[in-house]
Amino acid sequence: MHSLQSNPDTRADAWPSELYRILKAADVRQMSYVPDAGHSQLIRLFSADRDVTTNVLTTEEEGVAIAAGAWLGGQRSVLLMQSSGVGNCINMLSLSAIGRFPLLMLVTMRGEWAEFNPWQVPMSRATQPSLEAIGLKVMRAETPNDLVETVESAAALAYESDQQIAVLIGQRLIGKKKW
Repeated sequence: MHSLQSNPDTRADAWPSELYRILKAADVRQMSYVPDAGHSQLIRLFSADRDVTTNVLTTEEEGVAIAAGAWLGGQRSVLLMQSSGVGNCINMLSLSAIGRFPLLMLVTMRGEWAEFNPWQVPMSRATQPSLEAIGLKVMRAETPNDLVETVESAAALAYESDQQIAVLIGQRLIGKKKW
């Protein structure tokens, strides 16, 4: 297990850099995303990496198909999305569940702590139960240390055991949205 405190140069707000390091160590070669402020630093890190193919999606379910294609082509992929995007891809998630290929999703949560937009709340409540109902294992992190350890564990479980995993990143960890 990795701890943010094990490196004195690592600040609690440096978790995106730690996730990037973990995913690179897991040999992730493709990253798909719908632009999201909560993932912005991680998106920038992957986009700057010439060894990683980044895919900007028009809708989240495209990322499930890209993850399947990456796996069939011999590469590992990660899908980044916001909790509101889970509702957009619930039917497509049957592809990974039935096909039994690895899927790792990092989901920034909305509709929780200090949320200003009431439209985010219903899907926030439905995110975990919906993912579990379709067959994904759901892990959740609320602190930087928990997130780093959870993603490290989730990557191993997804890629080494051909599992479908969603890591929910608590809204408090991302911080209050400012508009």
